[in-house]
Parts: sequence; structure tokens; C-alpha cells
Amino acid sequence: MISTASHERKIEERKPSVMTKPVLIGVAGGTGSGKTTVAKNLVNQLSESVIYLEQDSYYKDQSHLAFEERIKTNYDHPLAFDNDLLYHHLLRLKSGQPIDKPVYDYIQHTRSKKTIHLEPKDVIILEGILILDDERLRELMDIKIFVDTDADVRILRRINRDIKERGRTLESVVDQYLNVVRPMHLQFVEPGKRYADLIIPEGGHNQVAINLLLNQIRTYLRSSSSI
Repeated sequence: MISTASHERKIEERKPSVMTKPVLIGVAGGTGSGKTTVAKNLVNQLSESVIYLEQDSYYKDQSHLAFEERIKTNYDHPLAFDNDLLYHHLLRLKSGQPIDKPVYDYIQHTRSKKTIHLEPKDVIILEGILILDDERLRELMDIKIFVDTDADVRILRRINRDIKERGRTLESVVDQYLNVVRPMHLQFVEPGKRYADLIIPEGGHNQVAINLLLNQIRTYLRSSSSI
């Protein structure tokens, strides 16, 4: 009879460089919720065995539109995303095939001609405000996370970010939040919470929840490696 420790060593020895069943983790939440902090925390903990995908990379190509039309895009609406391409790329990664991830040009408000080549890895972390809105994406996810943070905290974080990093005025940030971001959050983002397997309050600073999530991911990895 093989001991547990010996059996685990044999599994590790048989484990291929790329797993046949990668684990897909979806990290959703509103703007300024801390979902990016959660996702990057997981990336740092899992190091070289993880791919990090941002839904923001999959905004639709708008090169066929005049610039004046592009700047009117509502980036908080589901129709702003090319989820068909994202779904196709996730299928490829989960089947052990590489992808060329798009790069979005926020200055030109359209997709760049550049792409980023990504090879499949053990863990795929997909982060974005609306990843739980699409049923096809949800069905591909092994673990669905919703980062839940109070609205007043989220708007303050967004104001701080947009003024410091994007050169916006306080008035423009508040106006966009009240007229676009908040209505879209209530209509499309917040309802995604009901699909989550784990809700993380207070974003990336909730280390207890992050540790529980890491343990769950490692359990999936061990389970997949034994198949």
C-alpha cells in the first residue's frame, strides 16, 4: 500500500508542465471595489503558474467609428465588451492552447494593433466588472468571486484614481459616476453578486478571505492533477 506522502510525490512527478484542466477564477465587483487588488494578490501568491486576464482588454474594436463617436462609449455597459472573443480565448486556454490577448488603447478609444501572447498555465484569473453578467463566462469559471465594497468608498477611490492618474477634474468624475457608473452598477454589476461562490468584503485588504480562496484554488489544483 502506497503512503499518502509517497502517493503525492508520485502525482507531482507525473504532473505535466501544463495541466489539462486549468482552474479559472473569476473576480468581479464594482469600480473601486478592490477587485484588481484581490486578483493581483492571488497572482503574486501563485507566481509563475497563473495567467491574469482583465476584461478591460476585451473592449470592442471601434476603429470603424469616428473619434467623436468613440468617446461617447459607455464602458460600464455589457455591450462595450467583446465577450465572444473573451469566451473563445478562455476556451483555448482551458484546452491548453495559447492566445494573443488584445491591447486596448484608452487614448484612441479603440483596440490597439498590438497583442500580448500568452501560453496556458495552471490557473487563469479573470478580473472585471461584468464577468458575472455573461452566462457563458460564468459556466467556464471554477470559482466565482464578488468583491463587495461600500459605494462611498468606491466613489472616493475612483475620484482619487481619475484625478491623479487620468488628469480628470472632480466635476467630470462625479458627473460620470452619477449619470453612467452608478446606474450601470445597479443594473448590471450588483446583480452578479448572486452568482458568486465567495463574496469578499473590503476588497484586497481582507487577508482572511484571500487565504481561504488560495486554499480552495490549491485544492482544485491537487484534484485536477490526480485526474
